[in-house]
Amino acid sequence: MLELRLVQGSLLKKVLEAIKELVTDANFDCSGTGFSLQAMDSSHVALVALLLRSEGFEHYRCDRNLSMGMNLGNMAKMLRCAGNDDIITIKADDGSDTVTFMFESPNQDKIADFEMKLMDIDSEHLGIPDSEYQAIVRMPSSEFSSICKDLSSIGDTASGPCVAVIISVTKEGVKFSTAGDIGTANIVCRQNNTVDKPEQSTIIEMQEPVSLTFALRYMNSFTKASPLSDQVTISLSSELPVVVEYKIGEMGYIRFYLAPKIEEDEEMKA
Repeated sequence: MLELRLVQGSLLKKVLEAIKELVTDANFDCSGTGFSLQAMDSSHVALVALLLRSEGFEHYRCDRNLSMGMNLGNMAKMLRCAGNDDIITIKADDGSDTVTFMFESPNQDKIADFEMKLMDIDSEHLGIPDSEYQAIVRMPSSEFSSICKDLSSIGDTASGPCVAVIISVTKEGVKFSTAGDIGTANIVCRQNNTVDKPEQSTIIEMQEPVSLTFALRYMNSFTKASPLSDQVTISLSSELPVVVEYKIGEMGYIRFYLAPKIEEDEEMKA
């Protein structure tokens, strides 16, 4: 038996909006410690990892480990039926091929329930090792979103969705660069520790300078998680995927992993 009650139901809606375009179908894994998801996009370039810890739910009951395969587009449609202030309860019986979502208005005058069929999804759980990163950048998520959007408009090329962004971290700050048919763009954010408004700070921890190239469309997709957190953390190291992390309050996180575009760098050197 699984029963999870989340008072801040809008949080689950935001999570689904953040990942549904990247991942079509995925398994939600429930255990005694929390509600999690790990899935790759269809092209196997990006990985998303979600964790909502059990203590963040008002009520959390999971009698045994359970994996529920869901189509994220359909799940998002169901969650759109919930009001932003609604309390969301997720229920599933052991061995059942359905999951029930129940939405209660704050004053209990409206209760709706929706049942969704579960899917059998073969997925492989990847062990993600803890790594030391050459550079870690913490910045306002709205700023990061705005930068990715601005670079997309400049880097929009006739060659389609292959626009790249180069992220470089030096002692000067973090620089985002792109090039397209109409020209080039460089945006530099310097370290800026705003004591009275920490969520507006840009903080850079650098062991050594690093410069990596990524597909910009994925970065833009990751910024859909901005409503979940005021700040985003970008961890960079050569030879490793970038990690773009949005904390979900004290409850957990959503992390996106993206491999650098190495082959293009090597072509340029050649």
